[in-house]
Amino acid sequence: MKNILDMKNKIFIVITFISLITKAQDIHFSQFNETPVLINPAMSCTAFDTRIIANYKNQWASVTSPFQTYGISIERALKHLKLKKAYTGMSLSIYNDKAGDAGLGSLMANLGFNAVIKTGQYEKLSAGIGGGINYRTINPSKLQWESQYNGSVYDATIVSGESTPRSSFLQADFVGGLAYHYAKSERHISAQDGTKFDIGISAFHYNMPTYSFANSGDKQFAKFAAHANFDIGIKNAGVAIVPSLLYMRQGPSQETNVGCLFKYIIQDQSVYTGIKKPCAIAIGAFYRVGDAIIPSLLFQYDKYAFGVSYDINTSQLTGVSKAKGGLEFSLRFNTSPGYGKSLGNSLTKPTYK
Repeated sequence: MKNILDMKNKIFIVITFISLITKAQDIHFSQFNETPVLINPAMSCTAFDTRIIANYKNQWASVTSPFQTYGISIERALKHLKLKKAYTGMSLSIYNDKAGDAGLGSLMANLGFNAVIKTGQYEKLSAGIGGGINYRTINPSKLQWESQYNGSVYDATIVSGESTPRSSFLQADFVGGLAYHYAKSERHISAQDGTKFDIGISAFHYNMPTYSFANSGDKQFAKFAAHANFDIGIKNAGVAIVPSLLYMRQGPSQETNVGCLFKYIIQDQSVYTGIKKPCAIAIGAFYRVGDAIIPSLLFQYDKYAFGVSYDINTSQLTGVSKAKGGLEFSLRFNTSPGYGKSLGNSLTKPTYK
């Protein structure tokens, strides 16, 4: 009986794997606020002059070979100090993904550019475009098929009758987006009554690149995303509410993420000397509709931030996954625009002079 159940699980994994190939969905992280250029290229350099973020996710270890995704993004504002009303920015992102028993791989490298216009004392509009390559791979020899089931166990010596014409291919990919950034906060960090938010829309794969290991000419679905995140300080309380929303649609598939963090300021920065560095911790949870509940924690110290989250699976896969989803980490470094050493931090300072 155990062998039969194991075989059914293997068949289920193969079906799921084929489904992923057919729909050609993108890699993504639960901590979507810590993957800004993966969500929208227009998000680059709107809140920070420089931002570097590293991400890692390990998922579905309880079901199959772990799905491992990791990468890094680097953003840098250009000519920011010379242009008061408008400036440009650029980003470089590299992500690698390995999924399932057959090692479905994706190595993605993208270069992005955006133009940022200051439309008011606290407001910015940004338009961004990006392009790059995606190298897709698979190891067909590791796939297991129902035809290799001999009635009691899986037998690798049985010819499956299945074939994969190619094990890798290269895609050219393009993305574009628009974003609005607002930031108003007190210069003195003890007040903590500032409000910041970003909203935006983006489109990915609008060139509809070919996606097929079988030379079928199938096109990858274009993906559209809408996102919003807020940081609302509560006056004289030393706390802030940080709600976020992300909606994505790709072909017949859609995904909605919604949640909120509650941020507590552990230590203010000394206003004049900068000797004391700001420190905060944020705790909360997100819900990926129909799929997972995601408890999350974000620790911030001066220009650095460390995030950790865990996906608790709630979908129909729960029977196999036992509610185990994925562990995820993020590490960020950033510098704020227009500030010297004593004023450059991501926790409490206003975005503008």
